[in-house]
Amino acid sequence: MEIWVFITIAAAFLQNIRSMLQKHLKASMGTTAATFVRFGFGLPFALVFVAFLHFGMAYPVPVPEAAFFGWVVLGGLTQIIATFLLLYIFGFRNFVVGTAYSRTEPAQAAVFSVLFLGEHSAAGTLIAIAISVIGVMFISVARSATGIRSLLTSVFSRTAAAGIASGTAFGIAAVAYRAASLSLGYPGYLMQAAVTLLATISFQTAIMLAWLYWRERGEFARIRSAWKISAIVGMVGATASFGWFTAMTLQQSAVVKALAQIEILFTIATSILFFREKINRLELAGSALIIAGILSLLYVG
Repeated sequence: MEIWVFITIAAAFLQNIRSMLQKHLKASMGTTAATFVRFGFGLPFALVFVAFLHFGMAYPVPVPEAAFFGWVVLGGLTQIIATFLLLYIFGFRNFVVGTAYSRTEPAQAAVFSVLFLGEHSAAGTLIAIAISVIGVMFISVARSATGIRSLLTSVFSRTAAAGIASGTAFGIAAVAYRAASLSLGYPGYLMQAAVTLLATISFQTAIMLAWLYWRERGEFARIRSAWKISAIVGMVGATASFGWFTAMTLQQSAVVKALAQIEILFTIATSILFFREKINRLELAGSALIIAGILSLLYVG
């Protein structure tokens, strides 16, 4: 089994932990501030990754060209837009539908891989991606009164449109990060991923800082008071992102994002083991589809 598979699974596991920690933070600060923590407190760790690879493992630091920064800005902005679209979706009564459609990210990433990078996926890979996406969409509506029928009938609703747009932005971001890392050309996938992460998280931190200063200055005091848990969020988030960037340097973004759907299974396992929640039939069916899609993905890959 190729190394990108193990890296992706590890990144998905860490992202699940980061998400749980961020939910804990939202009890003491606003959503924007909790989102900023992921970037701002992750920045020092991204710098440590680059420093360790350079001084500890003798990797030379690549000198980026203009194209690199273009991809970083595109990826950073679209990721922020995607996140805000998700927050916008939560304002709707039937937000579950929008969330489900946002999960089409891997399928959309496959399209943008063709458009931006000329990377075509085999038919078997596309089928595997589709299976896992359907499984995740099933799980997204499993614990609501929405149901599969509403998911299908709401395809042209404003909520679904916002969800699809969020998936589009996330898909573009994933492909942009892969393009940025590949544009460095050397000295190896670890340093390429680390430099891409450092540049991206620096840009996102600056954007979020400017927004907080402009619109939500009171959040700075809340961030300061929760600096310990924020530091943990930053460390886990930066490590997870380093995993994503490394995996996407080695493999097509759509394939990595499809395998990353395993995070949903980690979330379900957490709810069962720690919160003693029961899994319903739709969640069971969705989990089975995700597993089938992942196994198919690994087989055809």
